Amino acid sequence: MNRESAEQVGIQVLGWLAGHDDMLTQFLGMTGIAASDLRVRAQEPEFLGFVLDFLLLDDAAIMAFCDDSHLPPEAPMHARAALPGGDVPNWT
Repeated sequence: MNRESAEQVGIQVLGWLAGHDDMLTQFLGMTGIAASDLRVRAQEPEFLGFVLDFLLLDDAAIMAFCDDSHLPPEAPMHARAALPGGDVPNWT
């Protein structure tokens, strides 16, 4: 996946989180940013990497997002790998 596609997936995840109040609240608590800052931060590839990191913490959330977005379950992982900080080797 190229970086532009990865950023689009990150933006999709952010939009999906915005539609799930409980998850959005948890995400905002983890990041310490205000909901009003999400639009600006969504333009930062590093922030979108963090959005994907948050999603990737929960298998059920990954599946729900991918089902709702009609994406394959591996799409968030591939998107994360294409964004800054995602090039960490996978040893499994």
